[in-house]
Amino acid sequence: MNIDKNKVVSLLYELRIGNETGELVERVDPADPFAFLFGGGGLLPEFESNLKGKNAGDKFTFGIKSENAYGNFSLEAIVDIPKNAFMVDGELAVDLLQVGKMISMHDEHGNPLQGKVLAVELDKVKMDFNHPMAGKDLHFKGEILEVRNATSDELSHGHVHGPGGHHHH
Repeated sequence: MNIDKNKVVSLLYELRIGNETGELVERVDPADPFAFLFGGGGLLPEFESNLKGKNAGDKFTFGIKSENAYGNFSLEAIVDIPKNAFMVDGELAVDLLQVGKMISMHDEHGNPLQGKVLAVELDKVKMDFNHPMAGKDLHFKGEILEVRNATSDELSHGHVHGPGGHHHH
């Protein structure tokens, strides 16, 4: 069965920065394969296009340039935020204000953002809201384990149920 829209794909992969000898960022454990609904919109489009038409047992290796992955690094995404934005119950949240710490915040439209603390200054905090993988070329290598038809529940929910997928509690 070929990988195509509305198929559930289970696979193993390694993600490295740049090329096959680059820094290892993520490796899927064979005991817990990555499962997803192909064409469900949750993955990088170029990741899916590189897998389309493959079958169980096929191996793959491909790169994705940064502009087609998480975008280029943007200096505009590095911003100074007034320190008083980090007040909780009238006190400065000093536990959050550690250089290198990731903080969940919201933009002016209420959209969630992840920011990394670059510097804590007297009256402001310098934060980087670039995606951690912005400006980085990605390299994937792996193997397709299983391709099956999605169930009607999976199609209506837009994600995989069961092993490797989403579980409803």
